[in-house]
Amino acid sequence: MKKLFYITALLITLVSCQAQKKDGTELISPTEFAHKVEAEKGQLIDVRTPGEYKSGYIDGAVNIHLYDKDFEQRIDKLDKEETVYVYCKAGGRSAEAVEIMHEKGFKHIVELDGGMDAWNEAGEPVKK
Repeated sequence: MKKLFYITALLITLVSCQAQKKDGTELISPTEFAHKVEAEKGQLIDVRTPGEYKSGYIDGAVNIHLYDKDFEQRIDKLDKEETVYVYCKAGGRSAEAVEIMHEKGFKHIVELDGGMDAWNEAGEPVKK
């Protein structure tokens, strides 16, 4: 009986985690992110503060700070049919940005898992 309970709990957990992933979104490692950005056309968005952006960013990224008053108006100007690559410092703000973009109808969003912290840790290049 105990074994059945654990198996059921595990299945529920797996299903609920999968349900949280929205269609058209990917959360990928820094290495995968670097390869995708290089290989596939898209819009690269840094949702950190302007100060964080100036301290180092991924080449080609446009800074659209998540907490700016005009964030939603600025992302509305992006092409919703084209892939959007998004990142922040550690992953929290980019997850919020992904939710907003998903609600606004963006078709394909790729999020950097762990943000710039993970990017730097992986030794990926940074532009200043």
